[in-house]
Amino acid sequence: MPDPSIIETFENPNPDRNYVITHTATEFTSLCPVTGQPDFGKFTLRYIADKTCIELRSLKLYLHSYRNEGIFYEAVTNSILTDLVASCSPRWMEIQSHWTVRGGIRTDVLVRHGDDSIVPPRL
Repeated sequence: MPDPSIIETFENPNPDRNYVITHTATEFTSLCPVTGQPDFGKFTLRYIADKTCIELRSLKLYLHSYRNEGIFYEAVTNSILTDLVASCSPRWMEIQSHWTVRGGIRTDVLVRHGDDSIVPPRL
């Protein structure tokens, strides 16, 4: 499994405020554990930082480390949430994975951590 210790953080410049940070990774790849064929997805990460924010280069390297992992959509989405929450202890976090169509079926997985009531409405 990918090593979550490569995820780096930096000090939140505004820890007194709830604001949503959004990162989108459009070229995520892992392997189907059944067929060994590549699975292609897009990940959208939204979070409200507490004391630290996620550094982007390390996030990219962490996500790319799944490239050769045989893992189901649901497992990889939940694994990433678990690792990111452990690395930066956010007030709230949401990860949505959008997978390319396979066999005529599109799959999206949404996982959350924290209290949804603190999330400002989307514009």
